[in-house]
Amino acid sequence: MKEAIKKVVENNDTRLSKGFDFFIQFLIVVSVITFSIETLPKLEPKTRFILSAIEIFCVIVFTLEYLARIYIAEKKGKFIFSFFGLIDLLAILPFYLSFGVDLRSLRILRMFRLFRLLKLVRYNKAMRHFTKAMLLAREQIILFMAVTLVLIYFSAVGIYYFENEAQPDHFASVFDSLWWSIVTLTTVGYGDVYPITAGGKIFTFFILLIGLGIVAVPTGIISSSLTKAVELESEEK
Repeated sequence: MKEAIKKVVENNDTRLSKGFDFFIQFLIVVSVITFSIETLPKLEPKTRFILSAIEIFCVIVFTLEYLARIYIAEKKGKFIFSFFGLIDLLAILPFYLSFGVDLRSLRILRMFRLFRLLKLVRYNKAMRHFTKAMLLAREQIILFMAVTLVLIYFSAVGIYYFENEAQPDHFASVFDSLWWSIVTLTTVGYGDVYPITAGGKIFTFFILLIGLGIVAVPTGIISSSLTKAVELESEEK
């Protein structure tokens, strides 16, 4: 029994296991769509009943899948606390927690149903490559994020000294300047806060140049990691 379930749930080399994978992926998409429809105002009671029935069916299937994966796992504790184990748990937990919970808190619990989207990582080949690429590049990404945070703080301090006297309302402190720093370094530029002094404009010019580099760096890191992840999978096969 255990081996039979394992062939269906874990392996992807038979028609039955492939059908199971597609069925789970289909339910994940359906569940997310129903979640979105539930947010529409003035839904008819009949529609809400249908959406509720779909949600219950999806949760039953996801629960059975979760229990099946625990059953076939060699080290059950390791699976439960693994990335995919926690995602599988979070995909069904909000439904069971919603019983007996104050309706004001129910909205927050429903939001956590979006964790079901992360279940697609297990079943989608491209997403598996992306996950492996992120793991391969985790050190570079952590280093990049640390440097980015330093640059955000540095630019906030710089623009504060340039613009504080000219615009005390917008740049009252370094903390107020952080919003401008984030928007500028990410090259979004909403235009709600901008420098008006000559020094502030020159400083902004250099920050924008740095921002263009910040946008480009992670793209290169992830691209090279994706290529490496595909090569590693080909070598494993």
